[in-house]
Amino acid sequence: MPTASAPTASTVSFFRPDQLAEVLDRHARWIKGQPGGARANLAMADLEGVDLSQRDLRGARLVGARLARGRLNGTNLAGADLFGVDLRDADISRANLMQTDLRGARLRAADFSNANLKGADLRAGTLEPGGSARRGTGPDAPSGQDAESARQLHKAALARLQNGTTAEGGIPTDLTGAVLRGANLSDADLTGAVLQNADLSGAVLTGADLTGARLNGANLSGASLDGTRFDKADMVGTRMADCDLSSTRIATAQMTRPIDSMGSEIQRAIFDHERWIDSVGQRGQRADLDGADLSRADLRNVNLSAASLRGANLSAAALTGARLMMTDLSGANLEGANLMGADLSGANLSYAVLTNADLTRVRLGPAAIKDPSGRPTGRSWAANLMGADMRGALLVGTCLVQANLSDANLDSADLDGADLAGAKLQRAMLPGRPPRRG
Repeated sequence: MPTASAPTASTVSFFRPDQLAEVLDRHARWIKGQPGGARANLAMADLEGVDLSQRDLRGARLVGARLARGRLNGTNLAGADLFGVDLRDADISRANLMQTDLRGARLRAADFSNANLKGADLRAGTLEPGGSARRGTGPDAPSGQDAESARQLHKAALARLQNGTTAEGGIPTDLTGAVLRGANLSDADLTGAVLQNADLSGAVLTGADLTGARLNGANLSGASLDGTRFDKADMVGTRMADCDLSSTRIATAQMTRPIDSMGSEIQRAIFDHERWIDSVGQRGQRADLDGADLSRADLRNVNLSAASLRGANLSAAALTGARLMMTDLSGANLEGANLMGADLSGANLSYAVLTNADLTRVRLGPAAIKDPSGRPTGRSWAANLMGADMRGALLVGTCLVQANLSDANLDSADLDGADLAGAKLQRAMLPGRPPRRG
């Protein structure tokens, strides 16, 4: 086991409670300039679920540390090195993260409510300088041997994040579903960050750089956006109620295509289909949108259950909360689509492209079969994902009960909390595993 003060960069380090207490005590003395003090070095440490709330950890080294589901509410992390840190589902509310290096961090579903992230570096994780080192200012900016030590830690963390592969452009900082209500992100660098379905309502983004950021499904309602840059950002399905956009740079951002901009034929098909559903087939008619171009379409909460969308282009579409039970999406392109919370029970997604799609908490279990009058028959129809390309998809908390995933490619997909009970996985490519033989 590595010592508490000098963890090995290349492997995960484990700390006993007494070791951690010693590191924190010495760091407190270092901050105060007292004898026996030493900067906390918790790089690559496994501290999942740890309680570090209200601690003063200014300038601490937490490179690649595992702090998922931890408590850091009210913690002072100003100037800390959090490169590649894992803070998924952590409570970081009211924390001070000014000037921190958060490049490549995994922050999915973390609670940053009312946190101070002014000037934080949230760009993709690479070996170029970041945080105070990038600016070359501040008392904690590393230099000489200290800078080389930090670089080696970053290199080790990056290798673990990349799982032995080289990611072009580095590892994006992942804030998917993070809560940033009322957070101060003024002058923060969020270039290329993933903020899909994040809650930024009431946040201060004055002077923040969100160039190339992924904001589809994010809520920016009431946010302060004076001088904010959204150049080439993905803003499909982004909510921006009560926002002043007069001084933002947003002209080149990719925006949602509202239904009323897609031509009368598509509008009528969707309208008639919803009438058909509501009247149990007595009015309207089933939608046939095979091959339709619905890319970047705003289809949030739409009801297209049992519609035919074979081979349709739904890439980057906003489909959060949509009802797509027993819908035929075979061969459809759903690359980068936002389907969070949608109901696809019994849907046919055979050979569909779902790369980098967000299927968080999506229902892909069996659909109950009903008779013409709408009464259940006691039978069900399983979802079909045979041969689907789901590389890099988010399947966090997704129901895949009895789903047919034969020959599906789930390489690099996130299946945290997914329910695969009774699923067919013959020859499927699962994360970190070779194909299974059927």
